[in-house]
Amino acid sequence: MMIELKTEFSEYIKDFEEKLKLLFRGKENINQFDLAAELPPLVMKEILAEQPLAAAIPEEYGGRGAQVKECLSVLAAASYESLPLSLTFGINIALFLEPLAKYADKSVKKEVFDRFLYEQNMGGLMITEPDYGSDALNMKTRNSELTNGYSIKGTKHWQGLTGLADYWLIASRAELADGGLSRDIDFFLCDNTQEKQYVVVEEYFDTIGLHMIPYGRNVLNIEVPKTFKLHPESTGIKMMLDILHRSRMQFPGMGMGFIKRMLDEALLQCKNRMVGSTNLLAMDQIQFQLSKIQSAYTICSAMCVRSSKISGIDHSLATEGLEANSMKAVVTDLMQESAQILTQVSGAKGYQTSHVGGRGIMDSRPFQIFEGSNEMLYAQISEIIVRQMKKQKESNLFDFLATLKQTAEACHYFKNELSFTLNSALSQRKLFDLGKVIGRIVSLGYVLDLELKGFRKDLIDNCIINVKQEVRTLICAFNFDNSSQVIEDYKSESSWFNFA
Repeated sequence: MMIELKTEFSEYIKDFEEKLKLLFRGKENINQFDLAAELPPLVMKEILAEQPLAAAIPEEYGGRGAQVKECLSVLAAASYESLPLSLTFGINIALFLEPLAKYADKSVKKEVFDRFLYEQNMGGLMITEPDYGSDALNMKTRNSELTNGYSIKGTKHWQGLTGLADYWLIASRAELADGGLSRDIDFFLCDNTQEKQYVVVEEYFDTIGLHMIPYGRNVLNIEVPKTFKLHPESTGIKMMLDILHRSRMQFPGMGMGFIKRMLDEALLQCKNRMVGSTNLLAMDQIQFQLSKIQSAYTICSAMCVRSSKISGIDHSLATEGLEANSMKAVVTDLMQESAQILTQVSGAKGYQTSHVGGRGIMDSRPFQIFEGSNEMLYAQISEIIVRQMKKQKESNLFDFLATLKQTAEACHYFKNELSFTLNSALSQRKLFDLGKVIGRIVSLGYVLDLELKGFRKDLIDNCIINVKQEVRTLICAFNFDNSSQVIEDYKSESSWFNFA
């Protein structure tokens, strides 16, 4: 059944938010969906009937135009009610629809987009393999050219929407004449409803969070038409980086609604919870804790504005690792911290499986791991900085950051702490420490830009104070000489019982 898209997006998103609120917090449905193994098919059908994924489909194919700010708004609306639902949309938007719009053969786009708009189809992305997680360049899934298409064979795992998606984008490497594999990466569209393209789910994984999203191990032995191969602008590796960086720049959309929900719930709890003659909100430590969630809200807002400006499919993001990694790593850290704070101020209630804070801890934790673990992304941020400093023959960290457009304004808040000669041969743990510092300085730059646009000043001021404290703490950790190593045979002569 075709549904006419409302002209004004502001009207649409308001109605969509009300629809989700009714579905997820209605008297009969409250809390049960996020705890279920999957969202009831009729409920998902009702949600998809609102055509939220139309935001990521170009206007020429009947969508809203793939405007980033509208895509982020859909993700935020969903994550306020359900982080798993928002991730479901995020997978469809950033890891399928946008890459399809940018790189797919024109001859296949209309049918795919029509099935999303009018048949409520969904799609996902397959990169990760059991033996090659973040090491995607060594993947073993192979493709070979046939007379009328391509054969693709391999095993993929931990793909969100395993067994549920109608379409997949699959990464593989071309098989060479000698049986080896190409260094470059190819992407193919796969229609899981077709017999020769059917992906076999070998196992479903039991996950501790994000219950409504199925994950598992997929076995590939498929054949796809030649028109199903994606067309990179230069190399397949750059296409993959463009896709992943664009996806990381949409994490603030998923973070936005989630952090706002944590903040609203924390304020409500602390206003209503009485301790003696006053409420929790009157306590100084509570004010500090909630101000951190509010700072997260401000930072995430600033990231959404920045992402809306630079991450559309008309931009090439292959070389934008600094900003993409900073957005993903910092906002997911903030999501986890916000959920932890809400759970803490909720006391015993936060330990209930139905509590939005406790559930938020489990649902937001994987965000710090998938699409590049935050440890890896922070290290990559540092490597980008060190490499550029070498190139410019600059050794003073502050002097360099003052010339970098992403940090030029914000770094002045930390001139004393950052004015030192950076050792270019940093240990892995120091790369991680420095990356956390740089990621937050980049994020503060977004906040300062948001202030210039007229965002509420008291929120900006509080955010700056909290970021300054965190960055200075992180710089102390970076400067502290810690070379401790794990002792593998620790059990020898270390039983406390012998010394009591």
